[in-house]
Amino acid sequence: MGRGLFGGSKMAKDRQRARWSERKYKQRMLKSRAKHDPLAGSTQAKGIVIEKVGIEAKQPNSGIRKAVKISLIKNGNRLTAFAPGDGAINFIDEHDEVMVEGIGGSKGRSYGDIPGVRYKVIQVNGVSLDEMVRGRKEKPVR
Repeated sequence: MGRGLFGGSKMAKDRQRARWSERKYKQRMLKSRAKHDPLAGSTQAKGIVIEKVGIEAKQPNSGIRKAVKISLIKNGNRLTAFAPGDGAINFIDEHDEVMVEGIGGSKGRSYGDIPGVRYKVIQVNGVSLDEMVRGRKEKPVR
C-alpha cells in the first residue's frame, strides 16, 4: 500500500479497484437493476390487463390477495401487480389500461406477505384507483 508524501494516487487507485467487490457498487456501475427491471429503470409504466388472479399470502398470514397480470405497453413484458384497497379488484376489468409502480420497500423486491409481486396498480383508465375505492370518482366508461 502506498504511504507517504506522494502515495495519494496509488491509494485512490487501490480503493477504486477494491470497490468492485462491493455488491451495491457493482450493480450501480453495470446498471444491472435497469437492465433486468421490467419497467426498464422508470418509476411507473402503463400496461393492459390480461387477467385477474388471486395470490395466497405467505405464512403465518392467510387470505387471498387480489392481483392482476399485465402486459406492459412500452416493451411487452408481463408482470403481476397488486390491487391495493378493499374491493379495488372490482374496478379493474380485463383489457383496461392500468398504470403500475413499485410496491414499496427499499430493495425493490416483493413486499409484505405477497410472494413474487413487486408492483401495485395506481391508475385504471387514467383515474386514480384510490379515488375510486374511496367513492370519490367513478370509473370512466370506454
